[in-house]
Amino acid sequence: MSYVDGFVIAVPTSNREKYRTHAEAAAKVFKEHGALQVVDCWGDDVPDGKLTSFPMAVKRKPDETVVFGWITWPSRQVRDGGMTKVMVDPRMQREKNPMPFDGARMIYGGFEVIVDA
Repeated sequence: MSYVDGFVIAVPTSNREKYRTHAEAAAKVFKEHGALQVVDCWGDDVPDGKLTSFPMAVKRKPDETVVFGWITWPSRQVRDGGMTKVMVDPRMQREKNPMPFDGARMIYGGFEVIVDA
């Protein structure tokens, strides 16, 4: 069954186009290294919570937007090998493709798909 890397970040709202350009460049690299699909979603209806929420999780500031995304891989094995290659790919180095957001507040993880309906 497939494997998914998911993430949630806060991006300065003024950096929407910078983020889109960054994400498109990164998606190309991920796909070259085995990813099946790369999806980045700009928050449109992401409410604040009372106990927990996406905005609280990433410590979103008033001038930021929550971004939610995922990368689908054929398997964990392909993901592990692909991710290793992505991390050393020259196109993913900060000098070439700087992150237009605070990476320290990124929430991410790898997930085994158990339902795909």
